[in-house]
Amino acid sequence: MTPRRPTRHRNGGRCDEGSATVFLSITVLGLLVLIGLVVDGGAKIRGIQRADALAADAARVAGQRIDVPDAITGQDPTLDTRAATAAARAYLTARGVTGTVTTTGTTVTVTVTDSTPTVFLGLIGIHTLTVNGRASATLVPGISGAAP
Repeated sequence: MTPRRPTRHRNGGRCDEGSATVFLSITVLGLLVLIGLVVDGGAKIRGIQRADALAADAARVAGQRIDVPDAITGQDPTLDTRAATAAARAYLTARGVTGTVTTTGTTVTVTVTDSTPTVFLGLIGIHTLTVNGRASATLVPGISGAAP
């Protein structure tokens, strides 16, 4: 019995030689891009959530800085704007992020700017994504008098 020879095409090559290479290359490249978008998109969402949480925490810290003499005399609470701004900035600095703090009446608004590292986008030169978060805290007067 003689060994069987592979079928050859007219041009002398095998029939299926290299036919899946281009298709496979394009498919794998597309899948890698899709995986990269999912991974780095998820990282950006987590970064935004972290920035929002830090802004909310800094706003709460600032909202606790009330004008004590007014509160002692029974007046509606007002913010000690300098102390509130300093407290929020100190909180943000301790967490390693930058941000702005604004006070308007009895409301403190904190905006945080942070960055989150990328995994797949680093392959094309984008190593970090910038994210922003924002939160406000408002002082509300407490209940005075006897509770029903």
